Amino acid sequence: MQPTHSTQYAIRSTQSTIRSPQFDIYFVGVGGQGVLTIGEIIAATAYRLGIPVNFYPTKGMAQRGGFVKAQLRLGRATPGPAIPEKGADLVIATEVSEALKAVRYIKPNGHFVLYAHVWAPTAVMLGKAPYPRLEEVTAAASAALDDNSHLIVILPEVLPEHEGVPVPDNVFTLGVALARTPLGTLLPPAEVEALVRERWKRGVERNMVAFAAGLGFGGNAPESRL
Repeated sequence: MQPTHSTQYAIRSTQSTIRSPQFDIYFVGVGGQGVLTIGEIIAATAYRLGIPVNFYPTKGMAQRGGFVKAQLRLGRATPGPAIPEKGADLVIATEVSEALKAVRYIKPNGHFVLYAHVWAPTAVMLGKAPYPRLEEVTAAASAALDDNSHLIVILPEVLPEHEGVPVPDNVFTLGVALARTPLGTLLPPAEVEALVRERWKRGVERNMVAFAAGLGFGGNAPESRL
């Protein structure tokens, strides 16, 4: 599928940035989920902290339901090549079938966060094409990782509700990634929370419930494994 949109965040001069380990994140999902928003918040937080960041989002042809992906590279003073296979420190996937396509990018010692949403294409709903089972996807991700505890699966039914409506899954997933992966040692959750508050002027409380619940999904942020 040919991309229709690609953007790169500017990077600050190395003279004005803090020292940071290099950390690469690969995002994948479908349009309408807000997976690219996760990347935008991470990139904006890093930029605010003076960490060099390159962010390359790509959207497919469909406005909603189409394949979307992005690459985010932290700690690089100059733009580098695309993340190679087995080169991502973290994969954040927000759709089951698309997650399967991202498995080949995760490092053996990386982390894989999957929000297990199912978006069945028309061909699947008509019975003309197969759709991978969640067990198949998690097995593939586990096989690509040296440590099975680095695979974090979020089932949609665990999302809390705010005023009778499930909280935003992308903000919840962002909180989980900060709590359960080394991302939380690079970007203090309080700094990310500030960006979340600023991004949405309406519905702040709903997003804060989602973010806090995500942080609490796996406990406190882990010690650095970089």
